Amino acid sequence: MDELKYRGKKREGRHRDTWDPFQLNPIGAEKESKRRCFQLAQYLMAVIVGLAVLTSAVVSKGSLLVLSTMSSPTSMRSPKEKQFYMLMLVFCLVFPNFMMFVKSLWKCAFKSFVQPNMKTLAFVCAIECLVSLGTSVLVLVVMPQFDVLTNLFISGGVCIVSAILQIVFRLQRKTWKIVFPICSLILTVAGYCLVGVDYYARVTSKVDLQKSDCFIYIGLGIFSSLLISLCWWENPLQATNRMQKKLSELDGFRDFVFVISSLLRIIVIGGVYLFYHVLIDKSIVWADYNMHDDDWQLLQIGLVLLFLQAFCSAACHWFGVVACKIHAVRMSFALPVCCAGPTTLLLGLILFITEAHKLDGGKHGSIQAFCESLVHLSQKNTTPVVILEITRSICRTSLNSYYLQWPFSMLALEGVCMWSGFVACTYYVWKIKVQRIERTAQLFVRRLYESAFIDLSLLLNTKMKVPRARNEESHDDIQECVIYLCATMWHETYDEMLKILTSMFRLDRYRGDPKEEHNDCFDFECHIYVDDAFMTEDDTKKRLVNSYVDDLINVVIEVYRVFTNKEPDDVSIIETPYGGRLMFVMPEGNMLYVHLKDKVKIRNKKRWSQIMYMYYLLGWKGYIVKNPQKIPRQNNLCRASLISLDGESYLLPQYDNDYKRKLISDDHTYILALDGDTDFQPKAVILLIDRLRMYENVGAACGRIHPTGMGPMVWYQKFEYAVGHWLQKTAEHVFGCVLCSPGCFSLFRGSALMDDNILKRYTTTATRAAEYVQYDQGEDRWLCTLLLQQGWRVEYNAASDAYTNSPQEFKEFYNQRRRWGPSTLANTLDLLHSGGETVKKNSSISRLYIFYQMFAVGSSILGPASVTLMIAGAFQFVFKIEGTLSILIASLPPVFYVIVCFVAKSNNQITIAAIMSVFYAFLMTASLFSIIGDIVIQGTFLTPTGVFLVSMTIMYLVTALLHPEEFVMIVYGLMYFICIPSGYLLLTIYSLVNMHVVTWGTRETTKKEDVKKNTNIMCDRSCTICCWDMKCQVTQESENLMLQQITGQKAQPAPNSLLTNLQSTQQGTVNLELQVKPETTMEEFFGRAQSPPRDKHNKTNRDKDDDTDSSSSDDSFEKKTLSMSASMSAIDEDEDFILTGNQEETEELPVSDWVTPVKAEFLKKLTYANMRRNLQAQIRYTLRNKNQDDLCEELVLMLTDTLNVELSHVGPEDVLTTSQLEELQYALTERARRIIKTSQLNRLEKRVMRAIEKTLIAPQVQKLDEGEEDFWNKLIERYLKPIVDIKAHQDEVTRELKSLRNKAVFLYFIINVLWVVATFFLQAIGNDVISIKIPKYYPNGTEADEPLKVEPLSLMFLLSFAVLLIMQFLAMLYHRVYTLIHVVSYRSTEKDYKERNDEVDDDVLIMENHSANGLVLTSDDL
Repeated sequence: MDELKYRGKKREGRHRDTWDPFQLNPIGAEKESKRRCFQLAQYLMAVIVGLAVLTSAVVSKGSLLVLSTMSSPTSMRSPKEKQFYMLMLVFCLVFPNFMMFVKSLWKCAFKSFVQPNMKTLAFVCAIECLVSLGTSVLVLVVMPQFDVLTNLFISGGVCIVSAILQIVFRLQRKTWKIVFPICSLILTVAGYCLVGVDYYARVTSKVDLQKSDCFIYIGLGIFSSLLISLCWWENPLQATNRMQKKLSELDGFRDFVFVISSLLRIIVIGGVYLFYHVLIDKSIVWADYNMHDDDWQLLQIGLVLLFLQAFCSAACHWFGVVACKIHAVRMSFALPVCCAGPTTLLLGLILFITEAHKLDGGKHGSIQAFCESLVHLSQKNTTPVVILEITRSICRTSLNSYYLQWPFSMLALEGVCMWSGFVACTYYVWKIKVQRIERTAQLFVRRLYESAFIDLSLLLNTKMKVPRARNEESHDDIQECVIYLCATMWHETYDEMLKILTSMFRLDRYRGDPKEEHNDCFDFECHIYVDDAFMTEDDTKKRLVNSYVDDLINVVIEVYRVFTNKEPDDVSIIETPYGGRLMFVMPEGNMLYVHLKDKVKIRNKKRWSQIMYMYYLLGWKGYIVKNPQKIPRQNNLCRASLISLDGESYLLPQYDNDYKRKLISDDHTYILALDGDTDFQPKAVILLIDRLRMYENVGAACGRIHPTGMGPMVWYQKFEYAVGHWLQKTAEHVFGCVLCSPGCFSLFRGSALMDDNILKRYTTTATRAAEYVQYDQGEDRWLCTLLLQQGWRVEYNAASDAYTNSPQEFKEFYNQRRRWGPSTLANTLDLLHSGGETVKKNSSISRLYIFYQMFAVGSSILGPASVTLMIAGAFQFVFKIEGTLSILIASLPPVFYVIVCFVAKSNNQITIAAIMSVFYAFLMTASLFSIIGDIVIQGTFLTPTGVFLVSMTIMYLVTALLHPEEFVMIVYGLMYFICIPSGYLLLTIYSLVNMHVVTWGTRETTKKEDVKKNTNIMCDRSCTICCWDMKCQVTQESENLMLQQITGQKAQPAPNSLLTNLQSTQQGTVNLELQVKPETTMEEFFGRAQSPPRDKHNKTNRDKDDDTDSSSSDDSFEKKTLSMSASMSAIDEDEDFILTGNQEETEELPVSDWVTPVKAEFLKKLTYANMRRNLQAQIRYTLRNKNQDDLCEELVLMLTDTLNVELSHVGPEDVLTTSQLEELQYALTERARRIIKTSQLNRLEKRVMRAIEKTLIAPQVQKLDEGEEDFWNKLIERYLKPIVDIKAHQDEVTRELKSLRNKAVFLYFIINVLWVVATFFLQAIGNDVISIKIPKYYPNGTEADEPLKVEPLSLMFLLSFAVLLIMQFLAMLYHRVYTLIHVVSYRSTEKDYKERNDEVDDDVLIMENHSANGLVLTSDDL
């Protein structure tokens, strides 16, 4: 209800200004806000992950302690049991190394292999062997000799080397923080000393007959701890930037290093085990490894403890990585890991206290008597083995001493020292800052974890992010980037244009609003490329913009009003060699360019538009950034070259972005390819940016595309898109690379597009039949194929949602897929053909992935035959026809449709396909119910068909549940099922037979080129009067108006008289705004506005001179840019700045015919109704701080009254003339000065004056810079010249296309016929002769008398398809987990819209000089 009232209040305000206050309000135009449910889900996930880290760490440590206790020589277990538990300890150490070996071997074999440096390899392997030696000695030799509490505490000493390196290299952000590693070292040494004191007391007190050889094991424990602490040697060295060359080199072949080092570690572990227990201890009896039936309990306990230790160690490591990636480092990572040791101790004590009384010795009063009674329980099976052994181990401490029990406090103090030592050593983890999305390699130094010390391993392995470690190659800081949003338009409707413009303005608000905080370091520009934007007027033969451009202009104005409640401020109209360009400054200062393509001057269609903007944004803009002298230079800065907000003056954004680009590499220059009807949120763009920022080898990333619209065809596509993204795209992403990043919403890396054999190859003009199919019918898929072949990765982000219109008519859908089908097949076959070379270049594509794609292509080729056999099965189910006859009947419709497609016209083919699709839908519906009925009759669903149907249903249902926001798509699954024959049989036939048709097929206009007719023009003349170019156009209405004036009758305003007035302006710049002479200061400019207008004669002469000078100023503005070396004069307190320079005289060129009507559309901004609304919005935006509310409202009220008084004689829809604008500006500035002076806020005067000036700005007509014009001419000449086909060439291409069509149809036909014929003969031979017999089971588990008989061919295909689906389902599960991590990490850093309360220093003038790396020039410097 509040929203309704708010909209009503805004509408009432507009109604005071005009009789047409009604406006569109696009969906999503409202300001985004954080959703509570997502915040709660984020906190809930952080808590769950934290608990998972703590639980898995405690279970991992506890199970290892139990195994070491039960394998101890002092254990009450039998020698056979001790030997078995010791073997389980060995497997616990081997497991992570074995998993790392398998993973690294997979990457080396199927991903990439880099030849290692033998010195580096030897060095790393030596350290790994020493670490493995220390781990195996500590776990297999030392820990079984100690009690469980000592084992829990002694592992804290593995941080010694890390603490020493931190002290030596001073790896602290602040000097005083060196106290932490020093304390860590002192506490660790003290802990070891306390261990010695404790065991000395035990030996002297003869606690549990403790022998003096324990000191040897204490020494071994300290030595092995030192060896283990070498494991994390890379972390401090990376933080110091030492050995950077070696470490960077190591990253290149780390996989191969892990293959070798993992094997060496396993060998060392086995060697230590055999050396100690065979040669020294001689405790291994090989015959005891033969297990008997009575050893079941032993086997069960040992395997359970092994599984718990191995699985929970891996789970703790994985959940720790997840905790860091979701930005819950403190709550879900550091805190649980640090608390793992104390929690294990606490749980052990609780278990001891609560369970000890159940033992028979629990009735004894003293601890010594209790411990002595435990010996008698070792042979009783009723005693819990684990509890008994832990209790027995605790009895080995000083608690069991008859003489001195105070040494037990030494043991407790040892635990405190060791725990405090490693917490102090890893203090930096609590302060670590994580980017929104980071690779595991950016969070942790090593991939391998130490399962025996999982908590210490995680903390010590966390990368130290120190300022001095942030070199040029560091990824610790988020990288600045530039994004070019490039939308291609081709005959979009008004509503479709509204979607894309609303999305762009949303991104502008997200990025640029100074009231809002954001951490997404990016700048962006919006570019819209309109194909076929011009038409020829019938009568005058003038080239004018068509109705699609008119709609686009109206949409821009409408969306601007919705977002700002005013008209566009800065609008420029530029003539270009390819047609024209409209330039807008968006509300927050970002740029929007609309490129109008004239198909007479430049090639149209989407691929050529993409080449056009890639060469312009990556080629030309990259060139002028690398060659600053080529940038157009502007020494004289007038209003046209500056845009001022909040008292700050900058270069106009179109030049400012070029300066920013200089500091950003091509790797961080991105192009977001869009369609003219795409709808997206800023979140979707940011999530795609994250993928490219995280992985340097990612050349493109696409999001989840949602088709929009209404009707059965849209329902079918909704489920088709859902399944394609849920299963197929995720499988491609996980197993290899996405093959197609759709052009409607994809982010491309600039350096990837600029790579060899990509952009240059993309400019190839199709000349052969196969090229027409591959290049022009699916340009986005071909571009991705080029990227993959050059070694770039293409990814899919399921959380990046975009919406685009889909075909709603059957004909439009078939024509779209007629393009997509052959193009998809051609590009996939091209990739498979070059599979060997692609595997060598692309580390993300393996031979197994190539095999997976071959299987997928084979399945798609056999699609028509499979559908035909499915229809034959439906005939069998529904009509009870024999198998062979049903196959013959099912084969007739496809054969009939193939003949139809060869002889009939395209429209007739589609009509017949639609009729056949309806009949097929009825048959599929009957088949579905027949299958269900057959399951009921058979009494079981455990048949191949039943199992397949039920499993498919369950799989799709689970998949939909894992996509909760898209769960409703499952409803459209029934529509998809009944349309399978149409989509996979008829559509395939139509696409293949019509392969020779290379027209677009969608959004085609059936009418001939639009024309504009001016039937009422009586006179149309251009003339020159006193050096003024005049255009006189008299219509019938104007003629009638003259006659009425002559006869003295009262004249009515003529609709076209406004146009005549507007066109009487200078044709070089066509600029009605107030301009500044080169020698004029800002003070003189505002002073002129203060002085009252002179008599009409003097004013006309002055305006003529001013306009002439400002015209040349505007022209030179396109040739000159801001330079920090430009001469500047001193400024006073009440003055603005003075910028002088040489003025270049340029020749005035006449504008094209299309410019005048376009400019007239934007001049409607200068009507009374719009100006009033614009003025109020400008004042409110300029004074938007809360402490300026009173002044803001007073200015709005008073200036609105002044506007009403000054324009009381002007109609609401009349455009003001130049003289009226001058008079109005004088009145507004005078009134504003008095109000500001009264309020004693003089520092705000400049800002208010600029707001008034912006309100009165008229659209500018500019000339393109000579350098850029030369670029466009050469680009068009080289790549984009309109194609003029000779009839002979067209005939030759048509013949080649038909020949290619015939070959493809024949190949498809033969393969599918062979499959159908094979099935037919198997049916004819009979199931009794050739069949696979499968036992038939009922749901209750009983076996039926007769088995099921299935043809081997059908079963093989069914199983193959089932395996493919299972692989895709598993890939989807994997992808969903990491998508969830990405979404939660985004939500934790999501932009929150907050009101700005800080005050801007209005007396400071900032001139940005990006070439000087952020040099800032203030007014004091001037």
